[in-house]
Amino acid sequence: MATPVTVPMVGKIVSVSVKVGDKVKEDDQVAVLEAMKMEMPLVAPVTTVLIKEICVSPGQRWKRRPRIAVIE
Repeated sequence: MATPVTVPMVGKIVSVSVKVGDKVKEDDQVAVLEAMKMEMPLVAPVTTVLIKEICVSPGQRWKRRPRIAVIE
């Protein structure tokens, strides 16, 4: 079952720490979001076998709660 990793607030993606095919554990950093002049790590909500899809790139800005990655 695929699980999305989402952006919790308006901001800009500073960096992406994973690539498609990577394995992650729960609470591993997936990306970093800059919001309200602070950097916030975005973490995997579950342990997974692999990153299925990366939906963002550094420098992108968000106004909604999109998914930044899909993990299986």
